[in-house]
Amino acid sequence: MRSSERRRLRNRAVKNKLRRLEKAYRAALAAGQKDEANKALQAVTSALDKAAKSGVLHRGTADRKKSRLAVRLHAAG
Repeated sequence: MRSSERRRLRNRAVKNKLRRLEKAYRAALAAGQKDEANKALQAVTSALDKAAKSGVLHRGTADRKKSRLAVRLHAAG
């Protein structure tokens, strides 16, 4: 298997996981569950850091996403 194909599959899996985690975070936030949203934010933040560390995302992109997600949590209440 070509290394580019391996990377493409890994990147796709990681990005899908990130989307699932962000969706769960937004759902908890919309439902007004601050505790659940806080736990979900920690999970998303950790996953974004790991994705940036492994090169799936650029460091700045991960930092920007983390910042915007945290702002939403603090604005909610």
